Amino acid sequence: MVIAVDFDGTIVEHKYPAIGKEIPFAIATLKKLQAERHLLVLWTVREGELLDEAVEFCRQRGLEFYAVNASNPDEQPGELATPCRKVNADLFIDDCNLGGIPDWGAIYEMVHKRWSYEHYLRELYRSGEPEKVSFWKRLFGE
Repeated sequence: MVIAVDFDGTIVEHKYPAIGKEIPFAIATLKKLQAERHLLVLWTVREGELLDEAVEFCRQRGLEFYAVNASNPDEQPGELATPCRKVNADLFIDDCNLGGIPDWGAIYEMVHKRWSYEHYLRELYRSGEPEKVSFWKRLFGE
């Protein structure tokens, strides 16, 4: 899948124009999705130096994107008089989703198993209460 990922409020805490602290498991989850051959697109309102800082923040943590604010890496900023910031993706991960953003363990499980959020919640509450052990602890044994 091509997955478009927001930066502020999704990968890091929302402190725009500064870069907030990394949201727990965000980078680790995205790297795991890449290892499973998903293409990640950084999709953010940031431009210029602010965008460069966000890309470098991720790069320093070992996360490289397939494309940045574009549907593919061949798109060059400034090719169009008014560039379109809408990217073509199969999935968008953004803190501005209706209802907010689930934790990164839930995001990974939904993408990995190709579940909708509703299906994830049904599975989580099937026994009548949420699972006691977090998904990340089950996955990494920590």
